[in-house]
Amino acid sequence: MILIGTEFGERALIWRNAAVPYVSMSNFVETLKSYLPASWTSSGPVVPVLRFSGAIGVVTPLRPGLSLSTSAAAIEKAFAMSGAKAVAIQINSPGGSAVQSMLIYKRIRSLAAEKDLKVYVFAEDVAASGGYLLACAGDEIYADPSSIIGSIGVITATFGVNELINRIGVQRRVYTAGESKDTLDPFLPEKPTDVERIKLLQRDVHEAFIDLVKSRRGAKLDKADINLFTGEFWSGKKALELGLIDGLSDLRSKMREVYGDDVRLKLVMPSTSWFRRRRSVFAESGGFELGLSPGGLAADLISAIEARALWSRFGF
Repeated sequence: MILIGTEFGERALIWRNAAVPYVSMSNFVETLKSYLPASWTSSGPVVPVLRFSGAIGVVTPLRPGLSLSTSAAAIEKAFAMSGAKAVAIQINSPGGSAVQSMLIYKRIRSLAAEKDLKVYVFAEDVAASGGYLLACAGDEIYADPSSIIGSIGVITATFGVNELINRIGVQRRVYTAGESKDTLDPFLPEKPTDVERIKLLQRDVHEAFIDLVKSRRGAKLDKADINLFTGEFWSGKKALELGLIDGLSDLRSKMREVYGDDVRLKLVMPSTSWFRRRRSVFAESGGFELGLSPGGLAADLISAIEARALWSRFGF
């Protein structure tokens, strides 16, 4: 095999006495691209996409849930993606833990400032309560006209079975060090002092939620002629009128409108592998954690009921 020719002239490859035209590297690459999917070779702008779905903070051994620990890696990866023009977030959540909502929100805003990237949020069926708090991490928020938006409030739910256990002859034996340690124990009669203490705590959390919404939405809320912070929720169409969102659109349409038809949307998913999560918990617990223990299954059942109750408030 002999390569002949000059640097800029015609070249030929001699192979077993046959002359074969020389193929340059650039031509070879272009030929190779023609056999690959268009999405692999497109050179359009890149927008990483994060998806937050489900109740927030309802995490048990068998249910990954939505928390900072389950989403941090995906958030970091999205903001570190080479060539990213912005980060888009899809939200479908009825809310949940105020603390986990705030932790995820803060991580997003911190990375957005660090990487100087704009954040677009797109609500799907529901972005309510903690789900709307997450939406406020966006510089712009969009929703479907039929999305459910809002529920800016705080709720604490429990139950009381003290009358039931009295009827069936069951004694509840509780020993505490600290007179308030049994606050809201469902097996004891409700105490007015407990209720007042919980309401004070709720007011603090509610005020923090209100302050965050006002700081993020600013003058956009001035168009609302009603109190937005009663826990009420609205359709996407009404939420736009109230200034809670910036427009009615979906992710693909809006990103093509902003960045052109050749925009590349790159979905970044958190790790939800059951075996990977169990391996992590097993290692952290020193090797004695059994994910299929009766306690684990009971916790999953309770978390499933809690998640179902959150969704049911919005008709889902």
